[in-house]
Amino acid sequence: MIEIYLSNKTYENDIYPLVKAFYPEEDIKVFEEQEQALEPKELTEASAAAPLPVAGVLEVPAKIIVRFCMEEIEVSLLGTRLKLKEKRALSQTLGKSQYKNAMKRFLYEVLSRTTGRTLPWGILTGIRPTKLVYELLEKDYEEEAVYHHMREEYLCSDDKIAMSIQIARREAKLLEEMDYKNGYSLYIGIPFCPSTCLYCSFPSYSITKFSDYVEGYLKALEQEIRYAASCLPHKKLTCVYFGGGTPTTLSAEQLDWLLGLIKEKFDFSHVKEFCVEAGRPDSISREKLEVLHKWGVDRISINPQSMQQKTLDLIGRQHTVDQVKEAIRLARETGHDNINMDIILGLPGEDKEDVLDTLRQIKELNPESLTVHTLAIKRAARLNIERDNYSDKKATQVADALTETLKFTKENDYLPYYLYRQKNMADNLENIGYSKFGREGLYNILIMEEKQTILALGAGGMSKFVFHDENRIERVDNVKSVTDYINRIDEMIERKHKFLQENSRKL
Repeated sequence: MIEIYLSNKTYENDIYPLVKAFYPEEDIKVFEEQEQALEPKELTEASAAAPLPVAGVLEVPAKIIVRFCMEEIEVSLLGTRLKLKEKRALSQTLGKSQYKNAMKRFLYEVLSRTTGRTLPWGILTGIRPTKLVYELLEKDYEEEAVYHHMREEYLCSDDKIAMSIQIARREAKLLEEMDYKNGYSLYIGIPFCPSTCLYCSFPSYSITKFSDYVEGYLKALEQEIRYAASCLPHKKLTCVYFGGGTPTTLSAEQLDWLLGLIKEKFDFSHVKEFCVEAGRPDSISREKLEVLHKWGVDRISINPQSMQQKTLDLIGRQHTVDQVKEAIRLARETGHDNINMDIILGLPGEDKEDVLDTLRQIKELNPESLTVHTLAIKRAARLNIERDNYSDKKATQVADALTETLKFTKENDYLPYYLYRQKNMADNLENIGYSKFGREGLYNILIMEEKQTILALGAGGMSKFVFHDENRIERVDNVKSVTDYINRIDEMIERKHKFLQENSRKL
């Protein structure tokens, strides 16, 4: 257990993930310093301690204390043998973001020397590192200047900067081809799954246990769809994305009705992508795939996460490797020619050889795009809550496995086109979307770069309204619970209606 004490908890969301990145296996709690008085002896010993040697002492601190003032930052690390206090003077002319980054760089340097580790993304703990690079390129920064800024300001490695530049340039090219400022995209959430995966913390509900709620959910969703179809009359629909959960847990008849309703109510004349997460192979049938094709769905995802049966059984996927292959075969036979597959690195018990075998099998299936996730364990996931039950099944060689996916994608003509990160990711890595040229997932780019308004419907939906002229984003959320969504659907619609009444002229 590491206890973090802050003289100002304003910076908790910056400091916690940075400490967690250096000590991913540790439980961490954050307190305001006055919440628990520290023993004078501890602070005296820390004050008297010599600066930490470059080699580090490789001891996990029991307490980390960070004190803030305008002129300096003070960091103390306290453990059995580890007693350290260091200060860094700061310029009084620093703006808020500059002060925050300077503080994080100082803490990073102290933790790096303590652990003997560096982090590939440096002090970046947000989910959109490529957005920073994209904005620099928009300001006509030369590549050398981008490298310098990302190294000096965020301590990023050259490899990560290079990948960010490559992806940002590809995104910029794709965004040029769509009128994203005058458009919007539609997200529709279906929060039901065949089962809940061990690592999942998304709002999803077992279709078996919640089958009695599906019809009520669809009726509520219909109300929101009918409202949404006319709430942005001056914008053109760019992308439609069905996510979840697993939309294909719905029956073929339910899918047919829902997709037909969407096509009836929304103008698809400017739509560049219509995507459905078919996700779980055990939720896919020929009839459902025919329904998707009938209504013009032009991109689907079939996500094994791993092609190792032992892993699938452990994480609760409830499908077999053979079902993955059969789902791809059925998709091809029913006319689907743009298929994405997801895999996750860092799954319990897997090593580099498991990932290599998964990649070999995926090569035979030849999807148009491949999304490589690095496992991020959220607090609400069973893998975190029940982690003591899986302590002997930790993944190994995660960074090496990521290197193998980079080689695989290059050798098989996949180009990286979007990237994002999450808190508590294995080895402080990232998620990368790769595709064959021209088969990029446009919605993925729009949601990651936050360049376009996303109207989100369904339980757990988070609408993002982009005000381009003001360089700001406002969010309007729906409740996550299926039962709350059904019972409070009028309130969900009113939230959007009220917001748009007050802001529609500025959008």
